[in-house]
Amino acid sequence: TPARPGRPLELSLDLRMQYLAHRELRKAIDAAGAESGSLVLLDARTSEVRAMVNHPSYNPNNRESVGSQALRNRAITDLFAPGSTVKSFTVIAALESGKYRPDTLIDTSPGYIRVGRKTFTDKHNLGLIPLTTVITKSSQVGTTKIALSLEQDKLRDVFQRAGFGATVGTGFPGESVGILPDFKRWSDVARANFAFGYGLSVTPLQLARSYVMLA
Repeated sequence: TPARPGRPLELSLDLRMQYLAHRELRKAIDAAGAESGSLVLLDARTSEVRAMVNHPSYNPNNRESVGSQALRNRAITDLFAPGSTVKSFTVIAALESGKYRPDTLIDTSPGYIRVGRKTFTDKHNLGLIPLTTVITKSSQVGTTKIALSLEQDKLRDVFQRAGFGATVGTGFPGESVGILPDFKRWSDVARANFAFGYGLSVTPLQLARSYVMLA
């Protein structure tokens, strides 16, 4: 609903969740030895933002020593390659194609697959596995085989419908739309990379919102 001047304004942020998110993000960053991080918590029923925190952060009551890095809302402005987190959407494309069911078997032996000059590997040879195990074991080989069996425009369409490559509509200054490639002719390597989250870029908020659809 568009904002109207003079009407009451109520944030969807939950103060308790915001505090907990800040605390847990700091723990995760310390444990990983990371330089920065973001955490977004959405209501799965409404998509409302319940918590959104970033690190480095700052105290708005004391801005004397605040650096520019702390002022960025990384959850909305920063881009990264989502990697294996988007394999779920490749599986959605597989199910929508009619070629696959949750119990469809995919042969991932011998634990790697060569595509052009690239070799994609799993941590272990998972052998013959159903489609659901491709997700639970995050199989690179299984995802690659699925992607190569699908029409490239149908695969990309699922990612586009999930909101990648488009504004979330926050109206926040500097909001990034991300990068969703639209190759006229995809190489097999590019299609495989795309299917497990490389060759595209998203914001943390975009990724969280896409998972609301799954939730």
